[in-house]
Parts: sequence; structure tokens; C-alpha cells
Amino acid sequence: MKINFYATLRQITGAKTVDLPLRDGLTVSDLIQEIISAYPPMRAELLDASGKLYPHVHIFVNGRDAPYLAQGLETILAPTDAINLFPAVGGG
Repeated sequence: MKINFYATLRQITGAKTVDLPLRDGLTVSDLIQEIISAYPPMRAELLDASGKLYPHVHIFVNGRDAPYLAQGLETILAPTDAINLFPAVGGG
């Protein structure tokens, strides 16, 4: 599964897009754990002290923010899903 990373997250992965294996039944929540396993520094960027996704981090599945999908972070992913991961972004 191809995952696009943006802004400061690219510094951790070293690339805009990474390809991680997709196993059957993988959920968005599982994908977060797979990303952290592949890139351990990502934990501090994605999860709070209790292991929950920071509200300022956005994981888009086919253009929709994952927490707002019908199954939220428990949504099962398909190999054709477009995944985009954004950290908090600010500007002025």
C-alpha cells in the first residue's frame, strides 16, 4: 500500500511516498502501528502518551479524514485506497 507523507513527516521517512505491505483486514489503526514499526520516531509525531492519534494529525483515506469515516480508525483498508498523512500545519 502506498502512503504519502507530508511536511515534517517526510523527514522521518526520507521520502514522499512509501510502500508498506497490506495484509487482509488491515485497519487504519493497524496501519498507524505498521508505520510506527517501520519508522519508530513517527510515534512521537502521531500518538499522544496514551497511544491515541493526536487530533492535529490527519490521515486521509481516499480524501476523507479517517476519524470521520463510518468505522473511524477501525475502517478496513483496500489495496487501492489512497492514503495521505499530514502533521499539524500552521501558517500566517
